[in-house]
Amino acid sequence: MEQDFATAGIGAPSVSEDCARKALPERVPSHWRPCRHFSPARNWMNDPNGMVYLDGVFHLFFQYNPGGSVWGDIHWGHAVSRDLLHWQEKPVALASEPDGLGMIFSGGAVVDWENTSGFQRGENPPVVATFTHHDGNGVQVQSLAISTDGGWRWEKYADNPVIPNPGIKDFRDPKVFWHASSRRWVMVLAAGDRVHFYRSRDLKEWEFLGDFGEKAGDHGGVWECPDLFPLKTPEGEERWCLLVSINPGGPNGGSATQYFIGDFDGERFVPEHQEVRWLDYGTDNYAGVTWDGLQGRGDRRILVGWMSNWDYANKVPTEVWRGAMTLPRELYLYRDQERLLLGNRPVTEVQVARTLHSEGVLERGKVVQLPGGNALDLSISVGSAPELELEFLAGDGERLLLTLSRERGVLLLDRRESGWVEEGLGREIRAPLVHSLNRDSELRVVIDGSAMEIFVDGGKTALTAVFFSSEPLSRLAVLRAAGLSPAYSLYTI
Repeated sequence: MEQDFATAGIGAPSVSEDCARKALPERVPSHWRPCRHFSPARNWMNDPNGMVYLDGVFHLFFQYNPGGSVWGDIHWGHAVSRDLLHWQEKPVALASEPDGLGMIFSGGAVVDWENTSGFQRGENPPVVATFTHHDGNGVQVQSLAISTDGGWRWEKYADNPVIPNPGIKDFRDPKVFWHASSRRWVMVLAAGDRVHFYRSRDLKEWEFLGDFGEKAGDHGGVWECPDLFPLKTPEGEERWCLLVSINPGGPNGGSATQYFIGDFDGERFVPEHQEVRWLDYGTDNYAGVTWDGLQGRGDRRILVGWMSNWDYANKVPTEVWRGAMTLPRELYLYRDQERLLLGNRPVTEVQVARTLHSEGVLERGKVVQLPGGNALDLSISVGSAPELELEFLAGDGERLLLTLSRERGVLLLDRRESGWVEEGLGREIRAPLVHSLNRDSELRVVIDGSAMEIFVDGGKTALTAVFFSSEPLSRLAVLRAAGLSPAYSLYTI
């Protein structure tokens, strides 16, 4: 069921179709608005929700406050894309009920291809959203909403909630998937400092299976926004990956996402490692979950996260809007010294959209001019060089300092002089190189408005950070290039 963006839904305002910046008050610099990362036209946004791919359309729902630019009165906002780079914002999909079950917190969505739920009307398979209702007393329960037109319009299930609260304060963020071998729907749900598992035949009646996490992972804060999915190892074997966001407790302060790799038999998840592993060491990739519906497109596993941090999310100076999404990322498993690890890199659609702007060699003292008005994608062939130190410069002495050190085994981003550095944003962010650099190693930096996403060797190390310089970044200076003069290519997107 193909639908034209302009006619599906109501209104269909364009948010980030191109890099033309939206008109903003003078006190809010327009260059802070990303053009290839989704952000709402106005008001507050946080976690991605209900991501589903159907009929050529990527649906992205998200936590949204239509009445203000700080957290509160949360609904599900809605945006759509055909290529993961050009987004159109749609009307609110699920609205909160102040006199009913409450605000619409995070959750997921699935295409019920076999109509196990019985919700189908006509020829289209139903799309079923699972989400948390949060009432005025802080009680959280799990509910359903149904779309029978491919994800464009939604209605809440008449018999909500489908899972009542068992007496747990933080009981939220259901993510559901179809487990083929057991022919059951499985839900993974955050419950305090662990996750719960449930199963169902019809998405309406749920059976509790057990929990995971009491003695695993990081427990520096509340667990949120879990996701569970299979991936192939480099040898072609299946492993299961469990993502769990945590706040606080991140490796560089505030919010972050940890992951576990193991086995899942339809009832129980058993990890194969004990140490804490982080998906992204930056301060600004949180609550990331993956799209359902891509099983027929090479079984791609694509994730998007909220590009902010609870340490300062309500305070960042964008003011008119607060919050954006990361670039969508391909998840994959790789081996390093016998360890099986999870990598995340920008989706291939980003590379397809690139246009070469300049290329050359980076030597100490060299300055590269950065074109304004576009999203940028910088690729540097660092090889096995012992150290590379780069300075991204804006106006009035503002800068971001990026260091890749093989000798120290670390990637560093220093944003203490990057402009607005209040509320803990002005810090040095450290990411260990969890893999071995080699002669083919690459450093990739994507810059889009107030976003910087850094990837080493195709996302084996990832670091995401927002920054708010008074002027756009305009120059790249090489402060140190020990061991080689690396080649670079600079693209616009």
